[in-house]
Amino acid sequence: MSESALNRILQPGGITPVYQPLFRAAGATIRMHGLECLSRGPRGTNFESANVLFEYVRLKREESLVDRACVAAALRGASSLPQGLALTINVHASTLGRDHAFLPFLTSTAAATGIELSRVTVDIVEHAPPWDGVSFLAAIAQLRDLGATIALDDVGLGQSNFKMLLDVKPDYLKLDRYFVESCAHDRERRAVIAALQQLAREFHAELVAEGVTTKEDAETLQQLGITLMQGFFFAEPLTLEQAQAFFRG
Repeated sequence: MSESALNRILQPGGITPVYQPLFRAAGATIRMHGLECLSRGPRGTNFESANVLFEYVRLKREESLVDRACVAAALRGASSLPQGLALTINVHASTLGRDHAFLPFLTSTAAATGIELSRVTVDIVEHAPPWDGVSFLAAIAQLRDLGATIALDDVGLGQSNFKMLLDVKPDYLKLDRYFVESCAHDRERRAVIAALQQLAREFHAELVAEGVTTKEDAETLQQLGITLMQGFFFAEPLTLEQAQAFFRG
């Protein structure tokens, strides 16, 4: 990553947090469960796209530095939102495996913003090596000791593999939108979701459906036993100002 691009991303205001509402659906009753903290890069650049931002960051192996910036921005913003809500932050597996100072950074940032780590789920993204597996698993254990819960992102895709599942024993499995979209009308997708739901139960974990865009898909997911959902059917990602207005009612 060029120094100028990296500096622009890391300068104050370079990372903008947005907050994706997560809902608990039970029949006709839908209630807010928490927020997933997402990140956008500098305004007016291609890095406003999260996909572009993080593809570039991973290519240049600057995950840890940018993860820190994203977490700091997200928690600072979340400190002005209702304190009872669960928060999900996204952290690369390589950050946990390579950056031994990340957990002290997370702990101090949470303390400075008044956010208890018992409210926080660490969503592990991009599970591919290279990183130190021993250090990674030690970081997972420390996160749990601090009260945080653990999620695995993009279950069923790419590097989200069974070894990671066995090693981490996550509290949540994030079901990628690829499987969710049009599941109401696709028997094979429903079969995959049902299998992953059973797998989650065996691990005493909960499946979280991402990318829910229609009422039909939401109802189908409920029929399959999934109640934690997020997506445009429920709410789009909110800027901090929109989130503050949302909770003011």
